[in-house]
Amino acid sequence: MSSLNLLRAYIRNNNIDGYLIPKNDEFFSENSNTNYLYKITGFTGSAGLALVTLKRNILFVDGRYTLQAHKEAGKKFKIIDISKYSIKKIASSFGDIKIGFNPKLFTSLFLRTNFKNSNLIPDKNYIFKHSPKINQNNLFYNINTKISGETEINKIKKLISYLKKNRIDNIFISAPENVAWLLNIRGRDSEFSPIPNCQIILTKNNKIYFFSNNKKIKNLKKIKLFKKFFYFDTIDFINTIYNLEGKSFIIDKMTCSNFYENLIKSKFKILDYNDPCYNFKSIKNSTEIKNTIKAHEKDGVALTKFLYWMKNSKERKSEISAQNILEKYRKKNKNYLYPSFNTISGSGPNGAIIHYRASKKTNRIIRNKDIYLCDSGGQYKYGTTDVTRTICFDDPGIKIKNIFTRVLKGHIAVVCAKLNNYTTGSILDKKARYWLNKVNLDYPHGTGHGVGYFLNVHEGPQSISKHNRIKLKQGMILSNEPGFYKKNEYGIRIENLIYLRKNKGNLIFENLTLAPIDIDLINFKILTSLEKKYLSNYHYNIYKKIGQFLNENEKKWLKNLI
Repeated sequence: MSSLNLLRAYIRNNNIDGYLIPKNDEFFSENSNTNYLYKITGFTGSAGLALVTLKRNILFVDGRYTLQAHKEAGKKFKIIDISKYSIKKIASSFGDIKIGFNPKLFTSLFLRTNFKNSNLIPDKNYIFKHSPKINQNNLFYNINTKISGETEINKIKKLISYLKKNRIDNIFISAPENVAWLLNIRGRDSEFSPIPNCQIILTKNNKIYFFSNNKKIKNLKKIKLFKKFFYFDTIDFINTIYNLEGKSFIIDKMTCSNFYENLIKSKFKILDYNDPCYNFKSIKNSTEIKNTIKAHEKDGVALTKFLYWMKNSKERKSEISAQNILEKYRKKNKNYLYPSFNTISGSGPNGAIIHYRASKKTNRIIRNKDIYLCDSGGQYKYGTTDVTRTICFDDPGIKIKNIFTRVLKGHIAVVCAKLNNYTTGSILDKKARYWLNKVNLDYPHGTGHGVGYFLNVHEGPQSISKHNRIKLKQGMILSNEPGFYKKNEYGIRIENLIYLRKNKGNLIFENLTLAPIDIDLINFKILTSLEKKYLSNYHYNIYKKIGQFLNENEKKWLKNLI
């Protein structure tokens, strides 16, 4: 029996009308090793929600995934684009039906926002159960200050100071990435991120209650500071809460599950604050920036060699073989660990699927007439990378050149933008879209996301998007990735990582990514002299920093781009 049929049987047997299935696990990780949504729908995207009833199946996705969702799940599920039809509106149309959900997989905030008027029934039997295997790669480990740039003791002091200043007794840090940052620990509970699946409670009196699988922490317990922690399995959370002192708590509304929030609420007053670690973590210190620059220099060598090979090799290429070659180039660096996300290697119509994943079933031979889009990244021991390049192999024609050039103009407008202490991502998002919007074109995703440091490739609260009001600050790292997608024909995206630094007292963006941009796709007639100068300087900077690591043919090719 299929997973979908098993779920329907569960719905009937438990006297409910439907059931909610999220993408995330109980740690709300983007790249969790458990994917209940895929098991039920076949959808492989990194964000989505399914509502299964006895009569209807609905899959909610955002604009990045509509094409992909239709291809993967469209036969059995009605696909709803939440940018056009809200989950709240669709849910209310069902009327007074009983919907089951796992309270460990949803936040109260999400449920209140989208299912306020629905009859939600917590699932105490937990239809979806997962017991991950523990191996040596899953063990948590501590990173030193040569990588972190700041001791865990200093970070804890900073957080305790925040608690005392705001008269907060306790904080529940439920996002593993924030625990990883605070305690300078890493693990391998995610396929693409060095995330340790764990959570902590920190009191204003400097007591730390550490919740994780006990098998994963044996190395941490050998470290002096970590010997002082109180270690518990996740099942001990309820007893810990009842024995805890104080009157108030703050939780992370984005990752504290409905289950844990209700436990905390039963004894403590939850104050209207969010986890401050997000803000602390978003501003990278000088060591983190220095190491990230180094990671991008090493990544730039692999990317430049890959792009040269793609443009000049006469070998027969497929989407899968291309991404394998890129991975091969990255692996030549001893400090490279693994990809920072699933590589997007899409040619022709597959490039128009924003988060496409090449498989044996979809793999295309890359033809000379194709536009090829590759979005990839790496986790290095000292940084995280993410870059997208779009290339052609033959003359693409003036129409495509004009669109690519408008995407490039938006890309340049962001990195060259005049910034001040009040600049937000929403302001920059308008600049990125301006040249496309002038000819009634646009793209269905944000212009950029925050990026972690040897952590998740997607990080908040900063982003370059229509509704982001977070003020950008020195030390933040973001992606800059405007694009355009022609359904069933091609996709275009140009993505660099950038960071904010001070220059003569002013905030400016500095490129981190060192990867050539395909000049064969550019209509130079619609670039301004300043944009041409930027492009030339960008390629010169790549040549200067990584030229010594290229062979003569690669070096000559790169030099000709200046």
